[in-house]
Amino acid sequence: MNAALRFKAAVEAGDIVGATEFFSDDITLHSPVKFQPFEGIDAVRALFRVLQRTFEDFRYVGQYDGPNGHVLHFRTVVSGRQVEGIDLIELDEDGRIGTFTVMIRPQSALTAVGEAILAGLMADGAVS
Repeated sequence: MNAALRFKAAVEAGDIVGATEFFSDDITLHSPVKFQPFEGIDAVRALFRVLQRTFEDFRYVGQYDGPNGHVLHFRTVVSGRQVEGIDLIELDEDGRIGTFTVMIRPQSALTAVGEAILAGLMADGAVS
């Protein structure tokens, strides 16, 4: 089982933060809630700690595998809003998750996610 599928299994087991062990140390995470990506394992783990607290009833509902990556289709609830999105996962040359891109719909859900993540990162002192 590759790193993307091990990541998915950890998330499905409820260990969102633990799932980051499959990321490369220099991971780049492109988030829909900010223009600049989260760079490096420490920044991404800080984000995932917030996600662990923020997402309600997170579940993957589909999976698409290709030669250069994986797409995991998810649904969750944030601040009472239904959220749908995808995680686009690309593996690096060492077989670890090197690039992670998140896309979310609809716009109202994206706004709720952005506000909740910013509040969580600020509460944790990860951003000012």
